[in-house]
Amino acid sequence: MANDVAIRVTNLSKEFRIGKSRGMFRYKSLRDSMSSAVTAPFRRAASMARGNAYGAAELTETFWALRDVSFEVKQGEAVGVIGRNGAGKSTLLKVLSQITEPSEGMVELHGRVGSLLEVGTGFHPELTGRDNIYLNGAILGMKRAEINRKFDEIVNFAEVEQFIDTPVKHYSSGMYVRLAFAVAAHLEPEILVVDEVLAVGDAAFQKKCLGKMGDVAKGGRTVLFVSHNMAAIQNLCDSAILLEKGKIAFQGRIQEVIQSYFQIQDSDNNVMTDLQVHRHRRPGSEMIFRKLRILGDEGEGNNIRMGGNLRISVSFERDLPIPNIRFGIAIEDAMGQRLLAFSPTLQAPSLISAPVCKGTFDCEIPKIRLLSGTYYITLIIGNGTGDLDRIDRAGQFTVESSDVFGTGFAPRPGHGIYFQEARWRYTDD
Repeated sequence: MANDVAIRVTNLSKEFRIGKSRGMFRYKSLRDSMSSAVTAPFRRAASMARGNAYGAAELTETFWALRDVSFEVKQGEAVGVIGRNGAGKSTLLKVLSQITEPSEGMVELHGRVGSLLEVGTGFHPELTGRDNIYLNGAILGMKRAEINRKFDEIVNFAEVEQFIDTPVKHYSSGMYVRLAFAVAAHLEPEILVVDEVLAVGDAAFQKKCLGKMGDVAKGGRTVLFVSHNMAAIQNLCDSAILLEKGKIAFQGRIQEVIQSYFQIQDSDNNVMTDLQVHRHRRPGSEMIFRKLRILGDEGEGNNIRMGGNLRISVSFERDLPIPNIRFGIAIEDAMGQRLLAFSPTLQAPSLISAPVCKGTFDCEIPKIRLLSGTYYITLIIGNGTGDLDRIDRAGQFTVESSDVFGTGFAPRPGHGIYFQEARWRYTDD
C-alpha cells in the first residue's frame, strides 16, 4: 500500500560544479600568453552570447554525485546504504535530510526526519548542550513539553551531564557525537538517518548506539544507516542499497547486497600493490603509502597456507619527516570485523627513534592461525596525534586449508575464524 511508504525517491540526481585546477595555467610560454591575450575578447563575447559569465565555463566542470536513483523504504524498515568512498552515500543522505537540494528527480518523506550526518551538523557551537537540545527539538516541530519529557533520557544516554551547560564548541569530538546521536535518536523522528559518524565514539558507545537504532526500528520508525562496518549493517538491517559511482548497483536482502559489494571490491583489489593512488584511501589522508607486498612461504602472492608464515611489506615516503611515527596493520574479515592488529609501537617500540621521511616496514607473522577464507589488510600511519594516511582494504590474501595439527583432519571455516593448539588429557572415571 502506498500509505506505508516512509521514503520514496524517484529518478534522483545531484550535480555539483567543481572548479578546474588552475595548475594547467601555471606554466605558459610567452607565445601562449600573447595568444591568450589576443583571443580573450572573442572568447568573452562568445561566452556571453551563450549566456554564461565570462570564464565560468572554463573554470568549472560538472560532477554527478547521484544519477537516476530510485527506491522506496517502508515505514518501520531499517535499510543500510553501502558503497565505496565517493559512491554517493553521504550526498544521498544530505538530500534526504533536506540539507542539499536535488538537481533532478523527486524525494517524498512521510514523517519528521532526524539526521546525524557529520559531527556538528545541526548544532550551534556558541550554544550550550542544553540549548542545542531544545533548538533541535524545535526544528523537528516538537513542543517544549515534549522535549522536557525526553531531556533527562537524552543527557543520560550521551553521558554529558557535567557539561550540559557548557557551549558545545568546547566539547571533544566524542562528546559532540554522543550528544548529537542522543538528540537525533530520542526526539522521536519518524525517520532516523545516520551516517558513518559513529566511528568517532568508543566501542562501548557504538554498541549502545546500534542498540538504540535497533529499538527505534522495532518501535515502527524508519532507519537509514550508512556504514563501512558490514557486521553492524547486517545486525541492524534486513535490506540494503549498494551505490556505485552515484548509481544503484544492487538493492535487496542484506546478505545479497553485501556479497555484491565484496564482488565489486575484489574485482578491483585482487593484487593491489601500488598504494599511491588507491580508491580506498580515507578522505583527507596524505598520499604517504607507496607499495604493499604480501609474501608466503612460496614467495610473493596472496595465497597463504594455514599454519604457514605471512609477511607484509609496506613502503612509505613523505616530503617532511614524520616525528613520533606510528604504523599499524589490521587484518579484517569480509564483514569488516577486525581480527588481528600489529604495530611496532606495541611490539617493537625501539624500531624507529628519530623522525623519518621514507622507509619500509616488514611485518612477519609466523604460523598464521586464521582458518581458510579471504582476509583484508588495512594500513595506518600517523605521528602520535592523528592518522596521516589510512587505506582500508589496501590489499587482500587468501588462507588455504591445511592439516595444521598433523592429524589427518583440516580445520574448516565452520570451526571458527582462528585455530589454536591445545593440550588434552583424558581420565577414565
